[in-house]
Amino acid sequence: MLTPRVKSKIIKDVQAHETDTGSAQVQIGLLSRGIDELTSHLKKNPKDHSSRRGLLKMVSRRRKLLEFLAKEDEKAYLKLVKKLGLKK
Repeated sequence: MLTPRVKSKIIKDVQAHETDTGSAQVQIGLLSRGIDELTSHLKKNPKDHSSRRGLLKMVSRRRKLLEFLAKEDEKAYLKLVKKLGLKK
């Protein structure tokens, strides 16, 4: 679970402008951090199937947002993928 301090740091790292808190870039950044945390949790707790289901939902939502961003603003998509270290 992301703490408010961690969320605000992620938002500041990927936001497009000063008041940007809900754009696709911010949502992708938050989802990526949540996915990383859930992945490490599932390595320690392999039988936690409800968390695995949540992880799959988060991955799907991030994938859809990445597809949207790539279609709408390819330059921002490439910049975000490089910053977060995601595969293209």
